[in-house]
Amino acid sequence: MKFLILVAFIGIFGALASAGFFMLRKGRGDDKRSPNMARALAVRVGLSVALFLIILLSWKLGWIHPTGLPLKAA
Repeated sequence: MKFLILVAFIGIFGALASAGFFMLRKGRGDDKRSPNMARALAVRVGLSVALFLIILLSWKLGWIHPTGLPLKAA
């Protein structure tokens, strides 16, 4: 499960980095920018939603358990 979450985070950060690259890349002449930046941001949002749903489903199926913060008796 940890490997899947790590791969999802790497994909999310990769899509964000590619969107930043497409945003900063200069166009040639007066050509409009290609929709690559919007596509990369859409992929990032899709991966983020998918990761959230996978974590929620894993919790519902009992594959992962919330641990919370340990409280010390005062």
